[in-house]
Amino acid sequence: MLEAQFVEQNKHVLLQERESLLGDIEALKQTLKSEVDVDVEEGDPEIIEREKSATLLETLEAKLAAVDHALKIIAAGQYGVCERCGAEIPQERLEVKPEATLCVKCQSEVERMLRRGMSPQRTRWHFPVE
Repeated sequence: MLEAQFVEQNKHVLLQERESLLGDIEALKQTLKSEVDVDVEEGDPEIIEREKSATLLETLEAKLAAVDHALKIIAAGQYGVCERCGAEIPQERLEVKPEATLCVKCQSEVERMLRRGMSPQRTRWHFPVE
């Protein structure tokens, strides 16, 4: 079981990360909005940069969703417990990746399923998404 002080410390880290992500997402959205639409037939020399920005935006939004989910897990009193198998997540993992809600084994299995195009069934997890 994790110490309350560690959980509170990671909650603070996650809240700071959330604020940082929200700022980065807003700035990137403003950048994407300010870019001028170019006729595709004319060619667009900056299309690669816009695609990179759009991909970065998706990545930041996914990270924000993971942080928000971890904060929900903390609020539910389940932080440090793998939401898939119920095993304890090592404190060392949470120090490196405070938004982690899966143990390394389950994270590997989920990533392997996603690479194969399969969708992990969250309804069977200990802490399913609403």
